[in-house]
Amino acid sequence: MTWTRICDYDALLPERGVCALVEGVQVAVFRTYDGALHALGNLDPFSGAYVLSRGIVGTRRGEPTVASPLHKQVFSLVSGVCLDEGEVGVPVYPVRVAGGTVEVSLG
Repeated sequence: MTWTRICDYDALLPERGVCALVEGVQVAVFRTYDGALHALGNLDPFSGAYVLSRGIVGTRRGEPTVASPLHKQVFSLVSGVCLDEGEVGVPVYPVRVAGGTVEVSLG
């Protein structure tokens, strides 16, 4: 598995996302209040715009989520499934902290 450095863990603010280009793919990376990291595709499948990294982070029934800033569909940060329309989803990617640095792999 190839890992791509994104940023220092401390630079990633809780409940905020950042977008990174990983091997030509736009990836949205999030850090939740509990310190967990999540990475998923940045493309909003409903609008066709690369905006999920700018979405609103929250939870639904205890599951960490991000709401698209355009049409407000909510996606699970764990599975990538749209919680409003279950047949739609975005890819999720492995993410880790190595030596204080956030890294993402396309798997």
